[in-house]
Amino acid sequence: MAFVPPTAEQLGLYLGLDEVGGDRADLLISQAVNLCLTVVKPLPEEATAVVLSVAGRAYVNPQQVSYETIGPMSVQRPQGSGGMYLTKSDKAALKAMAGRGGAFTVDPTPSTADPSPTYPIDDDYGPGLEYEPGWGWV
Repeated sequence: MAFVPPTAEQLGLYLGLDEVGGDRADLLISQAVNLCLTVVKPLPEEATAVVLSVAGRAYVNPQQVSYETIGPMSVQRPQGSGGMYLTKSDKAALKAMAGRGGAFTVDPTPSTADPSPTYPIDDDYGPGLEYEPGWGWV
């Protein structure tokens, strides 16, 4: 099944807001989808969670305010908590959802490799005895 972008109503539900600006929410969702497409193309079905996270960050803090004082109240937000961006976790989640995350192994051995020794075996080696593989000169 193909990825279906979330709606403005779903963004409002995600943020816990009773009402969201539909046009603004739709714009942020489409931009979040475009950002996610820079990491994984096509987006997996599960990418809705990352898209909502990215759009939600931009919706609640569009000016990237990090410190604000109003009267006796002040608030400080973590650096880079606003605007439209993908975190390292967002990128990792997208890759994992697409099956591209995690460790992998690369076998550098060519398919034509022969397990027999490539060095010459000297028949004159040893005290005149017969060589038995695994046992040596007997």
